Amino acid sequence: MSLTLTAKHEHIACPRCQRSFECRVGSINLCQCQAVQLTENQQNYVGSLYQDCLCANCLLELRTEFNQLTHQEI
Repeated sequence: MSLTLTAKHEHIACPRCQRSFECRVGSINLCQCQAVQLTENQQNYVGSLYQDCLCANCLLELRTEFNQLTHQEI
């Protein structure tokens, strides 16, 4: 008996904007979030605000928000 693993893809609502998007946690390299490059500090910032997956648009907005906040501190 062999197990067949299927990639987990699901439509979820972004916890920030409530828009529906396809989360491909089972194939993370194919997920829409992979298009958004975040530094470790940016990832930590997003993670401090949200525990669940976010849509790519919100990730871009939070990256910009983090960059603006860190530049204001300088």
